[in-house]
Amino acid sequence: MEPRELQEYRYRAVREVLDGSAIGEVAVRYGTSRQSLDTWRKRFLAEGLPGLLDRSRRPRTSPARTGSDLEALACQLRRQHPRWGAKRIRYEMERRGAQPVPSRATIHRILVRNGLVTAQTQERKRVWKRWQRAAPMQLWQLDLVDGVPLTNGRTCKVVTGIDDHSRFVVLATVLPVASGRAVCEAFAAAMRRYGVPAEVLTDNGKQFTGRYTKPLPVEVMFERLCRHNGITARLTRPRSPTTTGKIERWHKTFRREFLDQAGPFESPQIAQEAIDGWVEAYNHQRPHQALQMATPSERFRPSSSPSDMPVTLVDAHPIDELEPDDPLADDFAVIGPSPLPTPLPGAVEFEIVVPPSGATTLASTGQSVWIGPVWAGRTITVWADQCSIHLSVNGHHLKTLASRLSADHLHQLTMRGARPAGPPPAPPALARTGGHQVVPVGQPVEVQRNVRRNGFIMVADRAFLVGRDYAGQRLTVRLDGHLMHAVSQGALVATWPCPVSADRLSSMRGAQAAATPLPPPPLPTGSIRVQRRVGRDGRIMVGNQRMKLGKGNAGKIVTVVIEDTYFRILHGEEEIAVRPRKNTTPITQLKVHARHSNPGKPSNIS
Repeated sequence: MEPRELQEYRYRAVREVLDGSAIGEVAVRYGTSRQSLDTWRKRFLAEGLPGLLDRSRRPRTSPARTGSDLEALACQLRRQHPRWGAKRIRYEMERRGAQPVPSRATIHRILVRNGLVTAQTQERKRVWKRWQRAAPMQLWQLDLVDGVPLTNGRTCKVVTGIDDHSRFVVLATVLPVASGRAVCEAFAAAMRRYGVPAEVLTDNGKQFTGRYTKPLPVEVMFERLCRHNGITARLTRPRSPTTTGKIERWHKTFRREFLDQAGPFESPQIAQEAIDGWVEAYNHQRPHQALQMATPSERFRPSSSPSDMPVTLVDAHPIDELEPDDPLADDFAVIGPSPLPTPLPGAVEFEIVVPPSGATTLASTGQSVWIGPVWAGRTITVWADQCSIHLSVNGHHLKTLASRLSADHLHQLTMRGARPAGPPPAPPALARTGGHQVVPVGQPVEVQRNVRRNGFIMVADRAFLVGRDYAGQRLTVRLDGHLMHAVSQGALVATWPCPVSADRLSSMRGAQAAATPLPPPPLPTGSIRVQRRVGRDGRIMVGNQRMKLGKGNAGKIVTVVIEDTYFRILHGEEEIAVRPRKNTTPITQLKVHARHSNPGKPSNIS
């Protein structure tokens, strides 16, 4: 009822009493008590109509009310640190010597009263099953998080690890390329620093498990690293991120308090230094609410002598990391035979069935050969002499290894049913002197590499862009000392400066002597140049392909050089980035339209 209506209602009741009606009857008729009606009568006689309105029920004194200085301090801490809740503010007020310290509920009411809390709508009640290890070093949670920006427009990932009991961050390493080997090296470095945990918990990412590798499951390098160091590797159920809730919650803190505040970094090394400083403060200075406001370093205890505990970083074979999207991975493919020189005397040829482990020994005390669990149960043809070992399946060459077999080993194989060999299926491996491969001076070396789905090949721990048009093909990479060439089906595909020095050519995996001359380069072709304005989000669109250049380039007019397999983005004479071309959509817009005069508005031209 409105105040005006309420006043009129009470006035009619009071008038009846003043006109002589019994107060009890009037009270029943108006739905109130006789005591209230008598109070209205007295207030009307003393104050008139204003006396019939409701009065404040607030007490005259509040001895237990929080002081204004404490309320101002709580509001000040909230404004300085918007992400602090009532529990953290109470902890900070206690640290600053405030007396008396208000309760958490009181501080929350103060924040609500001053408009410093935004109400959130809870769609459904969430019930979590919480768990925690009883002591540190019993379980580490590991994961990968994306979003570390660089000034060149690229982004890096971070492999992270947190101790389940203490929330101590044991691992936060920037990875320009999140390959399986890079993750394992970062994990091994953390174990050398803090010790070997009893268990690790990860999701089902391809860097952590080969459970879902097709056509058959395999053991990836991370799983082998755990097995060799006695660590129990546990996996979450698919699509269950709450199982690794501690590391996922830390990722939220990491994004809000660091990534959202830090700008693009000049290099991954500078980004690593900044992250290390933030993690140091997180571990040793920042109280954690789940630890009753203790810091993670107060609850964490590394192994008694981490440096004395051996950490075995096992090497990976090509089949270990079948990662379709990783430009640094390299797996088996098939290529056809080619004309080859005459084999050494005593060469033999025989068949083997690959065991479940993927490794087999060709002769007693001879040479062990890794083929890979994906070939388990398959029949492999082995061609071997004292220089090379070639592995083939159904007439298609798989790999070539330098032979460590002696004449006695070849004789043993002959006694066990090996037949005299025909022509070798691939070029020979490099000759050995004193147990080491030797490359003659000026001798070109060839290695076989698979082009991944994103158009990259891997040579000497570096990724080289060939082009998506060659995805899935097996290329011959020829290194002649100062240049490196990629050859596909007798045609020269690309040329780069050689990333391997002459003294390291012999140590490359699968290195063979060059069997054919270098084919001539293709005829030069012209390239198309278009202009684009970088949008506010740091992206441009060319040929229905959106490319990220970084917010630092927002508003710039850039020139895009369109090649057959990649785009080169230039700002003036400076090259900003190189991006692989994902489609062959024809380019219809070559200039920036004048109507896009606002540098913050992204262009929609194609």
